[in-house]
Amino acid sequence: MSIIQPATGEVSTQGSKLVGCGIIGFGKMGQIRAKAIAESGHGTVLATYDPGPIAPSLDITPVDTDLSVIEHPDVEAVFICTPNFRNKPLTIAALRAGKHVFCEKPPAMTVADVQEIMEVEQETGCALMYGFNHRQHESIKHAKCAIDSGEFGRILWMRGRYGKSVDESFFDGWRAKRELAGGGILLDQGIHMLDLLLYFSGGFDEVKAMVSNLFWELDGIEDNVFANFRSSKTGIVASLHSTMTQWRHLFSLEIFLSKGHIVLNGLNTSSNSYGDEILTMERNRLSTGGVDWTTPETKTYHIDTSWASEVDHFFGCIRNDTPVAEGCSSDALAVMQLIERVYAAG
Repeated sequence: MSIIQPATGEVSTQGSKLVGCGIIGFGKMGQIRAKAIAESGHGTVLATYDPGPIAPSLDITPVDTDLSVIEHPDVEAVFICTPNFRNKPLTIAALRAGKHVFCEKPPAMTVADVQEIMEVEQETGCALMYGFNHRQHESIKHAKCAIDSGEFGRILWMRGRYGKSVDESFFDGWRAKRELAGGGILLDQGIHMLDLLLYFSGGFDEVKAMVSNLFWELDGIEDNVFANFRSSKTGIVASLHSTMTQWRHLFSLEIFLSKGHIVLNGLNTSSNSYGDEILTMERNRLSTGGVDWTTPETKTYHIDTSWASEVDHFFGCIRNDTPVAEGCSSDALAVMQLIERVYAAG
């Protein structure tokens, strides 16, 4: 078995020992995480596993199996970047081995799966964080601060649209197979938008939805979801359209409040296919004396710092023994509960 030797005594620029990390699944996401870990100054990748070839230019030596990563004596934190069906068993195995875990979304296939994971998390006391990456975008953070400040009043309603186009090669991948993916576009991509709706609203208890596979016609793999949500506590209403028949990649989140609106169009991603990430915030006539709208505040975000922000938060929780604040298992449970209700309603 070939394993990278631990960097004995290696320290970060802050003088703290680097967190030894292992990555299971070294495709696109695994490599993104490896880069973020290296650039964070808080961690170092000691072992990786992927059933396919690993790019030699990354100078990371693979191990023989995923369990070799989990059992590596110098690995403190395991990053799980695998197809959906592997997320739950690998998370549980790593937690039981005493490792902190960062897992990509979705957390598992069902609510019951997430609840089982949370039981193991509580038993072990290890940090567990999920890759709800969109919370980490600077535009989202800016919007959240503005809303929490009360400057724009209370949220009345939200509308989220998140879509992409896929081609016939989609049929060849694991995402086109129900037993491996667990669901279609909602579980694959729409989960991010749904998490943001929860992040801003605090939760919903009423769900109405329509789910279809009208174009790709894959069993158990939806290509469109239209869902409406409402909170009986706050009165907030939200709508979601998650689609893979958009033909042009689209990200749009609109938040309308009692004193104005906050709109985010476009998103910085590794594919650069969603357009410029532009956040617009504007007060309404009621807050300007009924004369006119205020001049909108518009900001374009040119650099994606979300991967770095996410990893920094995870390492901070490990070093300081503090709870995960963004992307914790409770967040994962809440979004999976809504997803199950959407599928049941649709």
